[in-house]
Amino acid sequence: MSVDSGSEPSAALLAWYDRHARRLPWRAARGATPDPYRVWLSEVMLQQTTVAAVKSYFETFTTRWPTVADLAAAPEDAVMSAWAGLGYYARARNLIACARLVAAEGGQFPDTEEGLRALPGIGRYTAAAIAAIAFGRRAVVVDANVERVVTRLFALEQPLPAARPEIGRLADQITPAARAGDFAQAMMDLGATICTPRNPACALCPLTQDCAARKTGAAETYPRKAAKTARPARKGTIFWLQSEGAVLLVRRPARGLLGGMRALPTGPWQADDPGLADAPTDAPWHEAGAGRHVFTHFALDYRLMVARISSRSNIGEWWPIAEIETAGLPTLFARAARLALPEKE
Repeated sequence: MSVDSGSEPSAALLAWYDRHARRLPWRAARGATPDPYRVWLSEVMLQQTTVAAVKSYFETFTTRWPTVADLAAAPEDAVMSAWAGLGYYARARNLIACARLVAAEGGQFPDTEEGLRALPGIGRYTAAAIAAIAFGRRAVVVDANVERVVTRLFALEQPLPAARPEIGRLADQITPAARAGDFAQAMMDLGATICTPRNPACALCPLTQDCAARKTGAAETYPRKAAKTARPARKGTIFWLQSEGAVLLVRRPARGLLGGMRALPTGPWQADDPGLADAPTDAPWHEAGAGRHVFTHFALDYRLMVARISSRSNIGEWWPIAEIETAGLPTLFARAARLALPEKE
């Protein structure tokens, strides 16, 4: 299949988008000027989370911090706590750093991909999306939904992830010069609502006449994917140490998984059970439960060890157990805390 920029597929897709565009809290109304802050914030949130999950977070953030200057002035702990559940906390730290840099430069986001990529936490995809959607720049925007649409449209046999450079080239081939932001969002909407991973609604698709995968009769087998390697597993111990109605929390190192977040103390995460290695203190520890938490690159099988002491030490932050849900613990530690709560004083 060979098409030129601005040819029939893009025209058909834009006509479909004009009728069927999803209503999303971060999208500007038809004819209105998009707010770069809202576009940027939504794109960062959507990097690792679904549209359905992001909606409530987006509304919370924009209610508390309606402008980039408001977010830049927010306490880091408040932003990190509000981010809990949205994925990598490094993205939240970059969010704060980016907001502060933009605010320091007068509150205006750069309007080019190159300028946007110079900001913390903005990579190739996010820069292209913001440039197209917020500023109308012609940019090639490729997320997972767009990958699926393009591989089906062209019946691309090369498996992911190796196919990504070719997907980018083909997406560039069909991206029009005009209405680049609408085209990017139309491709995303098509992948999310019509060209879905399973049971694509080919009869409703505006690109059905051009789709090479549909002509094979096996559209849902695209994109091809390389065989997955097994996710490695690690073991660890999480510690719940309580005294006088409070539990010991620590601050994780700034770099690394869950960096900079409040957490329950934990020993090393390794191939073998670390037992009580790196326990916060000598105490009559006993096991209160176990669980598994899946990170992107490995799964953690953990045991929760619980103990009480009569007097508090100065080794961390003592948080009232009755208010533990306000500590902004990452999901892993929030789940571990729920295992320990029957032990509370």
